[in-house]
Amino acid sequence: MSRIDHIQNVVRPEMHEFEQRFRQSMKSNVALLDAITHYIVKRKGKQMRPLFVFLSAKACGHITEHTYRAATIVELMHTATLVHDDVVDDSNERRGFFSLNALWKNKIAVLVGDYLLSRSLLLATENGDFETLGIISKAVRQMSEGELLQIEKARRLDIREEVYYEIIEGKTASLLAACCAAGAASSGAPATTTDLMRQFGHYVGMAFQIKDDLFDFEEAGQIGKPTGIDIKEQKMTLPLIYALAQASAMEKRSIIRKIKYRHNNTKSVAEVVAFVKGSGGMEYARQKMLEYRQKALDVLQQLPDSEAKTALGDLVAYTTERSS
Repeated sequence: MSRIDHIQNVVRPEMHEFEQRFRQSMKSNVALLDAITHYIVKRKGKQMRPLFVFLSAKACGHITEHTYRAATIVELMHTATLVHDDVVDDSNERRGFFSLNALWKNKIAVLVGDYLLSRSLLLATENGDFETLGIISKAVRQMSEGELLQIEKARRLDIREEVYYEIIEGKTASLLAACCAAGAASSGAPATTTDLMRQFGHYVGMAFQIKDDLFDFEEAGQIGKPTGIDIKEQKMTLPLIYALAQASAMEKRSIIRKIKYRHNNTKSVAEVVAFVKGSGGMEYARQKMLEYRQKALDVLQQLPDSEAKTALGDLVAYTTERSS
């Protein structure tokens, strides 16, 4: 049994029930839409975000009907943002499969994203889950702001470390924070506990994104994605930001020119990767990731001991030790 399977076992029946409800939540009388949502369901990943919702609820109280709706709202919102992201990025793949815009073109993909968003809003409002709606909607706003901030700052390819943290707080950490807060709130936990779980999710999300950054500089055979993808897409990641901060003015200009004008050149990308590795960028980012992981675990220790609390701790470890 894999590590993630062991973690999922703590809420296995609930996750199975959730999958049925999630599938039902996307049902439509429009045949085309039904075919597309079926395609989405069949290609879902590990469903980490619903897992955080259920484990947070169980660690803070009890899983309720509200919890199932919270997990479904989270996953509908998240899926909608992924569909829109693929359109924005003109990406033809998602987890090794064709993206919706690659198969059905941008217009249909955008409309499907809008449909998923509306389904999440209706699920919340029809059941009076206004606290959950507020938590998740705030996260979506922060995700949009993070993406736009990255676009704004990336034009100069010279992002300061504190700006990087602001970007990933919005892009990645905000949604995991919302998952944990929504899970806690759905269990009937007091506001102080909900805020505690929001903080926990924030730290996990920060560590999760830095781990993703590190993948870009790993050997391709070790992980599930090629080396240098972020460099080719001109994304400023923490290892690169740190390495540039240590470089001389001349070396910095040279590296930025390679990223800006030669990011599709295999040799230039390899040179940037070698520069980051030689400057200690990977070690620095790994240390920052471990600091955020420890902050998450420290917050988690404030909860009473339980099987779900242990599983959350294992999930934190998994997110920072995964190979893909």
